[in-house]
Amino acid sequence: MEKYTELVTKNPYVLQLIMVVVGVIFILTVKNLIRSRLIRHIKDNNNSYRSKKAINAVGYFLILLLISIIYRESLGTLAVFFGIVGAGIAFALQEVIVSIAGWISILLTDIYKTGDRVMLGGIKGDVIDVGVLRTTIMEIGGWVEADLYNGRIVRIANSFVFKEPVYNYSADFPFLWDEIKVPIQYGSNYTLARKIIFDVGQEVVGEYSVEAEKQWEIMLKKFMIENASTHPTVTIIANDNWVEFSLRYVVDYKKRVGVKDQLFTKILEQVEASSNQVELASTTIALTKIPPLEMKL
Repeated sequence: MEKYTELVTKNPYVLQLIMVVVGVIFILTVKNLIRSRLIRHIKDNNNSYRSKKAINAVGYFLILLLISIIYRESLGTLAVFFGIVGAGIAFALQEVIVSIAGWISILLTDIYKTGDRVMLGGIKGDVIDVGVLRTTIMEIGGWVEADLYNGRIVRIANSFVFKEPVYNYSADFPFLWDEIKVPIQYGSNYTLARKIIFDVGQEVVGEYSVEAEKQWEIMLKKFMIENASTHPTVTIIANDNWVEFSLRYVVDYKKRVGVKDQLFTKILEQVEASSNQVELASTTIALTKIPPLEMKL
């Protein structure tokens, strides 16, 4: 026992190592204790996730600070060496450094957060994790039509937030404007057709209009943007084949597919119940001139 005590007292490197090990164990224990106690009182998933990330970051920072304090004398002699090596490392790992800067920017700003639906680096999906170097996205679309998950999990470097536009579907205004087009035959009752489409839109998405209007008023106070109607509107154009009615409406960004299904289902039911006053159209081909036929027997 005396030999070990003498070795520790006479060799400062052994003492520093022991101090580092004890300090790291203490910091990790306190970090895990604080995180477990704090998470119990946070009900919101997003706030819970951010709190975990923040506590981990503080813990790692304290560990680095402890090591730098214990080895402060050695660090002074190695400053020049680390400066030269650091320049080379910074050049070789510039993408990693930019990704870390992107991670800090994501955490400190409202670019996006976990749970948001975004399009980043050409990939559209829901953000399920924001790491130090990469953002993890559950992809939607691809070979699957509409806004449905396709099962792929994509990890995108955080550096993309500085290189490409970030499309956020749910940041300040959690609604989207969407539309459906209904082709109606020429000769139908256009007034009735407009009424059917508008009434169905009001019935299905009317509740979104009220909530979206409140959210849009907040947007007007926060940004320099013109006012816009959040209520369903029906417009009409005529082309070579039919009269096209467009229903434009506001919908929750996660419910586009279900809402479209409800709209088309109810519109088709109302059209069929209109006693042929309104009829759906299909592509027609008109032959204006028949070429001469010559038959030889």
